Order: sequence, then structure tokens, then C-alpha cells
Amino acid sequence: MLLVLWAVAMWAAVGVLAYANRGPVRPWLFRGSAGVVILGIIGQLGHVQEHFAQVGYWVAHPNDRAWMTPWGTGLADGLGVVDSSKPSLGMEILHMTGNFIFLAGLVGVMLITKRALNTKARKWGKMGVWMQGIHGLEHVALTLTVALGANQAIGMSTFFGFLDPGPGLWTYRIWWHFIANVVGSVIFAIAVYHLWRERHTVEASYRTRTASSAPAEPGAVAEPELAGSVAVKAND
Repeated sequence: MLLVLWAVAMWAAVGVLAYANRGPVRPWLFRGSAGVVILGIIGQLGHVQEHFAQVGYWVAHPNDRAWMTPWGTGLADGLGVVDSSKPSLGMEILHMTGNFIFLAGLVGVMLITKRALNTKARKWGKMGVWMQGIHGLEHVALTLTVALGANQAIGMSTFFGFLDPGPGLWTYRIWWHFIANVVGSVIFAIAVYHLWRERHTVEASYRTRTASSAPAEPGAVAEPELAGSVAVKAND
């Protein structure tokens, strides 16, 4: 339940930040978006290692059923209590939750660069959101079909249910999700790398607009350009 709450909390934060970003710039928007990105990184590190472990097991046992790590199995069993009559439902919910945590982190990159449109971080973040968004929909389809009573999960990674359970299906699905997660993780890593390099530009986009939108205090010194124009008029 804590894992599900983690995903729900991240998407609630995404909703609040997206709505608040429509108004005046506030410093907490920058910090909040950065927090979403960091939580997405932590979540994906845990998620992608599960896929590396599955591929490693497949290399040693290519004809065995897909394997999960003990902690992954424990989480899947815990999530599976929502309907114990469907043994694979917990595993599908687990991977769907992990992917939506990952997607929220990528959306965080888009949120934090909302006012830095020409940054490389935003371009890579946008690419990641599109790719991981499609991957997320795949997991929604897999989870819903199992929850609704299908004999097996139906989606692109199961060849839409046309592959019978066995080594062929297990191999196809393991590698499909492994490649999708590795490519998505690389895109996320590049986006975060550029975000770190461009952090001063991104942060300045919040700080500069906040300063420019603040009302002038009584008795404040005029800007150089304005002061110069006043001096010219005085001489005239």
C-alpha cells in the first residue's frame, strides 16, 4: 500500500504543480518539481533493477517461467490480495505502479523546465514522457485485462494474447519490458544530466520572473535606463 500511495502522492503533486504553474511564478514550484524528479529517479532505480534481474535469470534459465526477485515477489503478493483468484494480478499492479512512478519523474522534468523552453533537459524530458506514456498505457492494458478475467494479460508485450503461455511468450515479454525500461531509463538519465548542467538557467527562469513581477517599493532607485532618460529631460 505504501508503494501505491507513493505513486498517488507523486501524481497528486504533479497535478498541484501543473495547476499552480498556470499562475504567477513562485519559488516553491521549482523546489516541488525538483522533488518529483528526485522521487522518480529513486523509484526507477528500484524498478529497472528488477528487469535486469529477470533478464539475468533468463540467460541462465531461458525455458523457465519469468522470475522475480524476492522483494518483487513479496510486493506482488501483497498487491495481489485485492483479488486472490487472479494469481498474476499483483504482479501486473506492481509493474504498472512502478511505471507510473517513473512517468511522474519524467513529467517533473517537463514541469521544472516550463519556463526554460529551449533547454536540452526539456527536449529529452518530452521525449521520455511520450515513450513512457505509451509504456504506461501498455501496463494499464495488461492490468485491466487480467482484472477483468482474461486468461492472460493482453497487450503489445504479450502479442495481444496470441502467444500461448510458454518459453516463447515468457522470452518475448521479458525482453520487451527490459528494452522499454532500459531505453526509457537512458532517456531519463540524459534529461536529468542536462537538467543538472542547465540548473542555473532553469532556476533563473523562476527567480528572474519573480523579481520582475514584484511591485516597486516606494523610494526605490530607478533602473539605469530610466534614470538616464530622466537626466536627459532635466538637461532639456
